[in-house]
Amino acid sequence: MVHTQQQNYENAAQEDRSAHRIKISIPAALRASGAKGFQTAVRDLSLSGFSATSMTRLHPGTYCWLTLPGMESLAAKVVWWDNGLVGAAFESLLSPIVLENILTRWRGNGPV
Repeated sequence: MVHTQQQNYENAAQEDRSAHRIKISIPAALRASGAKGFQTAVRDLSLSGFSATSMTRLHPGTYCWLTLPGMESLAAKVVWWDNGLVGAAFESLLSPIVLENILTRWRGNGPV
């Protein structure tokens, strides 16, 4: 089987998961390309992506937009879906400052 450079990067990124993931609970909205948005809860967050609840099956490769309270939508691409949880990689890495601001605001399961 021949893999493209992009596929190799995506596979390596999921195996390596080099961006530190922070467990957190943030109410948010998620919308897949061509679908109606729905409410979700972000379960972990990193500079490169997130996992969130999703009772709707989202297929790997689907583009989606995550909207956290008080922020613009963040474009991402679904990497996996498993039994009500979805994992996605942001199209552009979050700024470390933006990530820290989100974490500061939502630590303790509520806005600060």
